[in-house]
Amino acid sequence: MGMFDLVGRHLLYDFFLRNRGIGVPSDGGEGVPHIGAHEIRRGHTPADLVIPADAGLRPRVALERGPKIPLERPHIVPLDAQPAGIHDPDQLLGLRIARPRRRQKLCHRLRVFLRIHQIARRLDLGQRRAGDAKGKGKTQAFHGILLGLALCAVGAQASELPRQLQASDFPTFPPEQVKLGQFLFFDPILSGNRNISCATCHSPDHGSGDGLPLGIGEGGHGVGPKRNAGAGEDRIKKRIPRNAPALWNLGATDIHTMFHDGRLHVSDLYGNGFNSPAQEWLPDGLESVLAAQALFPMTSEFEMAGNPKENQVAGAVYDRIDNVWPILAKRVRVIPDYAEMFMAAYADVESPLDINIVHIANAIAAFEATEFQSFDSPFDAFLAGDESALSPEQKAGMALFYGDAGCAACHSGPLFTDQEFHAITLPHFGPGRTRQWDPIVRDVGHMGVSDRIEDAYRFRTPSLRNATLTAPYGHNGAYATLKGIVRHHLDPDAGFANWSPDEVQLPDVPWLQKADFIPLQDKRERERQAAAGDLEPISLSDAEVDQIIAFLQALTGTDSIKGRLGRPESVPSGLEVD
Repeated sequence: MGMFDLVGRHLLYDFFLRNRGIGVPSDGGEGVPHIGAHEIRRGHTPADLVIPADAGLRPRVALERGPKIPLERPHIVPLDAQPAGIHDPDQLLGLRIARPRRRQKLCHRLRVFLRIHQIARRLDLGQRRAGDAKGKGKTQAFHGILLGLALCAVGAQASELPRQLQASDFPTFPPEQVKLGQFLFFDPILSGNRNISCATCHSPDHGSGDGLPLGIGEGGHGVGPKRNAGAGEDRIKKRIPRNAPALWNLGATDIHTMFHDGRLHVSDLYGNGFNSPAQEWLPDGLESVLAAQALFPMTSEFEMAGNPKENQVAGAVYDRIDNVWPILAKRVRVIPDYAEMFMAAYADVESPLDINIVHIANAIAAFEATEFQSFDSPFDAFLAGDESALSPEQKAGMALFYGDAGCAACHSGPLFTDQEFHAITLPHFGPGRTRQWDPIVRDVGHMGVSDRIEDAYRFRTPSLRNATLTAPYGHNGAYATLKGIVRHHLDPDAGFANWSPDEVQLPDVPWLQKADFIPLQDKRERERQAAAGDLEPISLSDAEVDQIIAFLQALTGTDSIKGRLGRPESVPSGLEVD
């Protein structure tokens, strides 16, 4: 494409078509539609969303994989991205920016005029050729100079980085509700056999998780990595199918989806505010998706409910899911201390008989949303203007995270998650969350919720805040270290092919271990998993991987990780606190 033709198309787009939302493909054909900032709905997309312009430049989410971009009007992103000819007045260094500034637009037009876009592939700015170490060094040096000059010229870094997370991103709760939620969070009274609490698997001592790849639920003993599988008739019958998610910042008002497979999310499908496994039987009045989430471990046989032969709660699950919650609410309201606390915390509770499961779930969410807020990391200090908050290595890792490594394509925004679903080809082991009619043991992720084949093996993007505290990593804890999971992201196919059971540290459960890794031996299932992968390989050096890990360490909070109320010495039920 000639220089003047290219400039002319941009002028046409800016002055005649932009305000009407009409896209002019830069290559003169139907290859790639323009997606302007005015076409992104803020209600479903963070303000710092970036959409790649050139499938050959990084950071990117390849257009051919059909990223879910909520638009005010339909747009079709075809398979043929025609990467050599994609241009947009909202681009900067190969990215479209959702809220472009005037200087950024002017800089981009200058780059178009100088034909930097046209020579990008020859300079190898985004695609590195393996085996060309000398050329790679020159390319990286030039890329660094170009990037540095551009950032200095237009202040682009502030646009690429997320806005600062702050207290206003979270709801506030009366102290009485938070304190009540603290007791309930640590009280085993909400489990079928009164022997496990929320805090057992979401321990403050283990980064709000349990430190295990696949947890040990009802029937186990102890907390964290030292938790054992029990013995005798009470021993566990099954490992928990997935890794216990961390609770950091799940109380933020922008959070709309829960669980690794997204089986709970904000929706009015059933008229109660949520699409959930309880469907229309989920009670009304839940104040947040976090409050709704608190209800489901109570109904799970292997998490908190126990075996139907052992207690009334577990038996009620097999009748109908909402029959569980009145039983648990009654347990709580007959305890005098709890009754008094509920009457003090909630205006609509005038007597113990008014206490129901909604009050209990809302109180637990009030505690979790308050206790596990964390936005005081070195990175947050850097966003606030303290340049010294990050070390040179962490700044280099940040540049990779938001640049060549492409991490921010999914771990985006102030919460470091797009709350979408992606297939990163993690190996399957353990029981998985196998669907009812599946002929084999497997975990198909979001497909189990949506029943759409395109969602197979896709799991929700986790937040990376306090990631250093939440090992092991992956929806099933497949990697014990940050370095392991980072390297897997950089080359998922190789990681999947080379992964061995030595990578994971499963608790010793002799009566289950023979079946733990059977899914790894299913050749066809492995082929299906590999074919569904979303990520393309990215070549980074060992030093660059270390820099990314250094940046991830900069996402760890300071005072916030110590908690606010912490673990109570005792709970009103009189049961033992883990």
